[in-house]
Amino acid sequence: MSPTATIAVSGMNAASRRLEVSASNVANARSTGALPNADGTLPAGAPKAYVPLELVQSDVAGGGTQTTITRSSSGTSASYDPSAPFANKDGLVAAPNVDLAQEMISQLVAKYSFAANARVLKVSDEMSRTVIDMKV
Repeated sequence: MSPTATIAVSGMNAASRRLEVSASNVANARSTGALPNADGTLPAGAPKAYVPLELVQSDVAGGGTQTTITRSSSGTSASYDPSAPFANKDGLVAAPNVDLAQEMISQLVAKYSFAANARVLKVSDEMSRTVIDMKV
């Protein structure tokens, strides 16, 4: 595979992972859990809230990109839901800090990034075929 194609494929893989991370965040945006105690532990038997994911994308020496998935540093925040069986005495639960508008933007970035890299891959293939089909 040509270096151009390798770079384009790494970009397509990164776009796919970006979409996976965003889809996971959107699907779990309402997955609340118990607020941790003062010492950071959860009450016995209480569910843990979903912690949103983040995609870290970095350059690779020689071209291309790589991705790493990490847990969001913003994690969760207190949300009022007194009907939850694991709510504390004030009716608060831990809710994931998922910004749906930002997730939509992330999904659009993934879509356009994938399409652009797919086009680069197609053009690279066409150029290779043209070179092979040349008559000397």
